[in-house]
Amino acid sequence: MKNNNKHHLALLLFPIILFCQPISAIDFVFNGFNSSSVSLYGSAVFESRILTLTNQTSFTIGRALYPVKIPTKAPNSSFVYPFSTSFIFAMAPYKNVLPGHGLVFLFVPFTGIEGGSAAQHLGFLNITNDRSPNNHMLGIEFDVFSNQEFNDMNANHVGLDVNSLTSIAAADAGYWADNSSSSSSSSSNGNSSDDDRKSFKEQQLNNGKNYQVWIDYADSLINVTMAPAGMKRPSRPLLNVSLNLSEVFEDEMYVGFTSSTGQLVQSHKILAWSFSNSNFSLSERLITTALPSFVLPKDPFYRSKVFIAGATVGGVLLVVSAATIIWFLIKRRQRKAREREEMEDWELEYWPHRIRYQDIEAATKGFSEENVIGIGGNGKVYKGVLPGGTEIAVKRISHENDGMREFLAEISSLGRLKHRSLVGLRGWCKRERGVFMLVYDYMENGSLEKRVFDCDESKMLSCEERIRILKDVASALLYLHEGWESQVLHRDIKASNVLLDKDMNGRLGDFGLARVHGHGQVPSTTRVVGTIGYMAPEVVRSGRASARTDVFGFGVLILEVMCGRRPIEEGQPPLVESVWQLMLQGQSLNALDERLKARGEQFDEGEVERMLHVGLLCAYPDSKVRPTMRQVVKVMEGNNELGEIESEDMDTCLLQQMKSKDFWSSYSQSSSHGSHPTFDEIRRYNSSSMSLSWSNTVVEDFPWQAWKKLQKLAGSRSNSIKNETMGREP
Repeated sequence: MKNNNKHHLALLLFPIILFCQPISAIDFVFNGFNSSSVSLYGSAVFESRILTLTNQTSFTIGRALYPVKIPTKAPNSSFVYPFSTSFIFAMAPYKNVLPGHGLVFLFVPFTGIEGGSAAQHLGFLNITNDRSPNNHMLGIEFDVFSNQEFNDMNANHVGLDVNSLTSIAAADAGYWADNSSSSSSSSSNGNSSDDDRKSFKEQQLNNGKNYQVWIDYADSLINVTMAPAGMKRPSRPLLNVSLNLSEVFEDEMYVGFTSSTGQLVQSHKILAWSFSNSNFSLSERLITTALPSFVLPKDPFYRSKVFIAGATVGGVLLVVSAATIIWFLIKRRQRKAREREEMEDWELEYWPHRIRYQDIEAATKGFSEENVIGIGGNGKVYKGVLPGGTEIAVKRISHENDGMREFLAEISSLGRLKHRSLVGLRGWCKRERGVFMLVYDYMENGSLEKRVFDCDESKMLSCEERIRILKDVASALLYLHEGWESQVLHRDIKASNVLLDKDMNGRLGDFGLARVHGHGQVPSTTRVVGTIGYMAPEVVRSGRASARTDVFGFGVLILEVMCGRRPIEEGQPPLVESVWQLMLQGQSLNALDERLKARGEQFDEGEVERMLHVGLLCAYPDSKVRPTMRQVVKVMEGNNELGEIESEDMDTCLLQQMKSKDFWSSYSQSSSHGSHPTFDEIRRYNSSSMSLSWSNTVVEDFPWQAWKKLQKLAGSRSNSIKNETMGREP
């Protein structure tokens, strides 16, 4: 009652104060905003005469200020002029996005957003200037995030801030119903007694509803009141605080609003605003009805959690029951059909591809050492000849070192795939438990790696042949990603896994690390596998492979084959880094294999440059920027020029990126600021979830500069310890 009497006395003395103190009257009412109403800073915009401070962009600040300073303190005096303001605001959430952070009504001595930070700082102050008396700033915050740094009381409160985000007084967001006892003693936040709590109506600030706020200051007393828009002003304020602003205010100040977003995002909107330092009833001219609503619509019943949960449980029970019956019938039939040889359950699924052990043994001359054409991480590879004269390659796999996993991966993926640019899997065989064999078409010309690095000049691939082989690999990857009933992730694309048939056509092979899943599904495995130098940065960090990680490996393969350099070489910068540096200097053709230049070979410079561009795009550190294999194939084949009517927007964008110097400059920044995994990240996966080729040694660091350590540990090998060759040099 005492505080209310003081407030009434202040109102009675208001005309006398105005008479005694010279003041320029400032009165304005905005029932809608335009460029003449307020000045905008940061992300603030006008939307249908609504002042929108922030949008769905993270970590932004939006501020709006009355265009001119208003007198706030008598010159050469400590007297602070009274003022009264009212405004209608809404915090509009976005669907399926966590909302935050809040807005502040503020007095500030300068324009712009300098000195403010986003997220929990609300665009008001920042970590360096918080609590500084030189700020000369007053704010009434409407905060929906509880921050311990500022001793926030909860995640839905109204606070009074003086030169700091640590409020000198705060209260739960809401209002006091007019039937509450006005005589009950209360603290500054106005909700101390149990009886009063029953009369207090808490309001959720960020539910999209419109709220009206009244702020009055006179005789060193500030009152803050809020209520839903359209409701009569409650007689009891939410905050009633004695506050001397003579040391806070300068003679003239700007007044307005500021807000921010962080990881939490919502739209902060001001629908109407009045301000006066001479007329405390000016707020009655605000339009508070028929305003737009920003409350998110409720989902229909069939989208409710109860319906979804019931339908899910019912569907699961139905599927499980049907599956159980079918499984029982299948198992009974299988038991009757099994042969005398002991068989395992997984063998039945791939029965049509099984080859008799006796046939394989005869083809390889009893697995003679003279027939060995390669050695991989899980066994040897033999050349064989079937009775009809057909040449085959037989990979013999032991159960050690994830041999069983590799065996099943190959027959469950490659065994069901048919494409001219994939190594053909003819079948498989199981001799006994723990010993498995995979039978492939024989590749007469060995691996791409040998024809690029480990052959004399007469057998070295020409530039034209390299490009043709890379196009073969690209078409194979497109088939794996989009052309089959399920999506296949290869996860180990490199030169040693590309084999060459008798006509020097490229064939992608070695599906020991492959994974199959439905189109549109996210792979569930988080086991980090692959060969160092070809793995995308996100694979090491998260362990989750995707079509984009295959694209990354293919990009490195393009650069490796065209440049005649391995991805990582001792004493040399990483291949990708070297090529984009040349690209930035306009010397991309200098990256081409020096041996090709030395023998004076003629080549299409435009096509070579295009291949290098595509390689860099595919090996871009940010997975979101990488193209799809469909786009890559179109660009490599030269079927998608900017002038074609039927060109797709994404493909056109891809070509524009390839020709943009600004894009390659950003490539440099992206490659050197946190895009590559660190040693600690890779070490976390090593014990149980990581399978890295190239070295048996535990990796201890992972920035690009640390590749030299790995090279020393691995000697001169650039192949993975699991590399197998399906053929030998003719």
